[in-house]
Amino acid sequence: MLIVFALGAAVLYGSADFLGGAATRRTALLAVLLTSGVAGTAVLIPVVLAVGSPLRSGSVLWGLAAGAVGGVGLMFFYAGLAAGPMSVVSPVSALVSTVLPVGVAIAQGERPAATVYAGAVLCLTATVLVSSGSPAGASTAAESGPADAVKSTWERWRSRARGLGYGVASGAAFGTFFLFIRNGGETSALWPALASRSAGLLLYLAIAAVARARPVTWRAGWPLFITALGAGALDAAANVCYVLATRAGLYGPAVVLTALYPGVTVLLARVALGERMHRIQQIGLLLAAVGIALITA
Repeated sequence: MLIVFALGAAVLYGSADFLGGAATRRTALLAVLLTSGVAGTAVLIPVVLAVGSPLRSGSVLWGLAAGAVGGVGLMFFYAGLAAGPMSVVSPVSALVSTVLPVGVAIAQGERPAATVYAGAVLCLTATVLVSSGSPAGASTAAESGPADAVKSTWERWRSRARGLGYGVASGAAFGTFFLFIRNGGETSALWPALASRSAGLLLYLAIAAVARARPVTWRAGWPLFITALGAGALDAAANVCYVLATRAGLYGPAVVLTALYPGVTVLLARVALGERMHRIQQIGLLLAAVGIALITA
């Protein structure tokens, strides 16, 4: 069941990111986060109550901490995309967010089979490759105007350094989120997911109050509204699958398989939007398939 839940989490996280990205192309990010946060919380409340999972203070506190750190990580991530090259920020964030919890799992004594180690290495490599942008993206941007064409080497280095810093910061936050939500799930399966989503929503509400931002509503158009709602609902479901995956077996493989979610986002963009997949991303998807086969062997 670990494989099923972990891959399910990857599919749901990737789908949620795709919908969230589609929505933010048409309106402000904070507006989408507010609507998706409400949707995710609304989906989880009846599920948690219906399942009757035991409520323990420890699991709720871990979930709240996970939601807070995950929300901060998302801010670092989007700030990095604005400040540095996406081809630096995204893969660094993906790598750090996976290596951190896997390193903790190994330090705690997890010793999977050699094939699982090999599969994990391939999946980590795949995550970085799939998260990478087009190598030609930087040159295209550089040719967009005279100012970019004469940009100094020092300025380019500073931009990449900023991207690296934001990538590490967001990746560390996301990796910590994975750890915290796992810790909460050790005593209760669903309450940590609800607490995490609630903490993230409270964080966005606080920022929205200062920025005077408003959530996406049906007045913005039903397609946009449904897309934002769907992003929140799928992300909430992904949190549940991830918690269940960590309870079903070794933590390291669960994190590695869940971290394949960027591949799902890329595939959905290819199918739904017709976006071109670059060769490096195609290689990443192939490595991901081989890595999954080794882990599940």
